[in-house]
Amino acid sequence: MANGEWFAQLYQKSYRSLVLTAYALLRDMGEAEDVTQEAFAVAYGRRARVARAESPEAWLRTVVVNLSRRRWRRRATLDRIMRKEAEEPAPEVFGEHLDLHAAIRRLGDEYQAAVVLHYLADLPVDEVASILDIPVGTVKSRLSRARTALAAQLRTEEVQDA
Repeated sequence: MANGEWFAQLYQKSYRSLVLTAYALLRDMGEAEDVTQEAFAVAYGRRARVARAESPEAWLRTVVVNLSRRRWRRRATLDRIMRKEAEEPAPEVFGEHLDLHAAIRRLGDEYQAAVVLHYLADLPVDEVASILDIPVGTVKSRLSRARTALAAQLRTEEVQDA
């Protein structure tokens, strides 16, 4: 396989999942895409190391999580200084599942991250636990509570729309 071909395949295979990981932490699609691009730029600069990694996607995910956390801390600090809340992502970002994404955004931060990483980024529970740095049982509990809350929210919206 050509030198750049494996990297292009890694990008194709991993991009969406990594954006969702960043989105789970940042709750801003534009920033999530920026962080993911930055992670791929870092990986490209260190492609020899990434190529030797047991799981290049896991290596990238670690970079995405670290960059997202750094960006979130910077944004939180700036928001405190400016005394204004961070903006919600534009509804058009979510397309056909607008109601579901709106309901997910109404969950608490800890529940949002678990739901996005597990159900949207399709990561196993143990990997979600590793990314969020919490026990597997806590992830399972948050997912269960989030499902209950989402079901209630979506049922209420369905009744209101009828």
